[in-house]
Amino acid sequence: MVRKEEHGSMRHVTPATSLGGRDTRLRLAFVSAVVSLMAVFAAVGSTIPLFNIYRAEDGLTTAGISLTLVAYSAATLSTLLTLGRVSNHAGRRPTAIVSLGLLVLGCLLLLNVHDLGILIAGRFLMGLGAGLASSSLTAYIVDAAPTRPTWLASVASSQTVMLGLAVGAIASGALVQFGPWPRNLIYLIVVGLLLLSAALVAISSDTVTPAPGGWRSLRPSVRVPVRVRHLLPVAAAVFLATWATGAFYQTLVPALVEDQLHTDSPLVLGLVFAAYMGPSALGAPLGSRFPPATAQRIGMIAFLAGWIGVITAITTGALPLFIAATIVAGAAQGIAISAATRGLLYGSRLTDRAPIFAVVYLLSYSGATIPSLISAQLSSVFSVPHLTLGYGALALIATLLTVIAVRNPHAGTISQPSE
Repeated sequence: MVRKEEHGSMRHVTPATSLGGRDTRLRLAFVSAVVSLMAVFAAVGSTIPLFNIYRAEDGLTTAGISLTLVAYSAATLSTLLTLGRVSNHAGRRPTAIVSLGLLVLGCLLLLNVHDLGILIAGRFLMGLGAGLASSSLTAYIVDAAPTRPTWLASVASSQTVMLGLAVGAIASGALVQFGPWPRNLIYLIVVGLLLLSAALVAISSDTVTPAPGGWRSLRPSVRVPVRVRHLLPVAAAVFLATWATGAFYQTLVPALVEDQLHTDSPLVLGLVFAAYMGPSALGAPLGSRFPPATAQRIGMIAFLAGWIGVITAITTGALPLFIAATIVAGAAQGIAISAATRGLLYGSRLTDRAPIFAVVYLLSYSGATIPSLISAQLSSVFSVPHLTLGYGALALIATLLTVIAVRNPHAGTISQPSE
């Protein structure tokens, strides 16, 4: 017996026993997965307002801060390549719990940051956990999401990451500036949130029955179903440009805010980062009103407009303009990322989702890693404002490619095989 789902743009035909009805247990699984994914990326975002403290008190440089993001992203990429499909075999729930445990270890290590090596090691552990969560928890969200509203699965799976980063950065900035134990309190709170998330996942129902083939799934594999493969080049441009900008706000903006915009407030730093990540979750539902291709065009054009505002603000030293342009770019990336994700998930089966999200986050973290590595190497030659122009150029290229080449999923392909 099979259950034909109504959410045509996101679902396909799946066994009735796989989802077991939209009952209370499945709703708990959805909530647990969303809370857990937010906790994972709140942990990742919590480090950002502390970067200037590490610079001032421990002698870290802008190049060193950039290398911590490279270590984080390298760990995430390697995990996605080897473990991106493991939740299809081990189950979403145990895989998610392991990812949360890795984040706990990373936070505990960051309680004792006094040199670059410890910071890199802690961020590396966070990267391992975030990589495992990026495929397992996002697939878990889509598996368990209610069928109405139809946009909920794609928005929750793509934008919970951004919301978690924003919450983590704001909370960290406030606690660093106003709370006791400024270097440690945020990590202790995040550890508690991660443990609570693991408990919620542990009492939730799994959406995948453990199956053989787990060891074979460890072989690196990068694929999406044939029916949406034509969407991948433009989706890649969207993910690369928007996540490169997120990396820019993590690694270069701390120095930029202090040196160019004349404030050293950790809370302001957290709010600036959140101004990019937070509006993403608001922009995503707006994009659901349009077909994926139209939403990606709208999102990327507005994203480029935001970048023009950012560069203008840096040139003039105008903090209000910088924050306003950041909000525009953040909302625009939400529209574009959610639409690109919605297209790739078109007609997805249960076993398609973890591999699709592995590809999505491989592209995303590549966008975060490669420009950060380049900017770290160039930071001794070029100033931060000059490096900013390179990120703006990447936004321009991605926008042009999107406007020219973006396509919708093919109508009538929902019944094609996924290979």
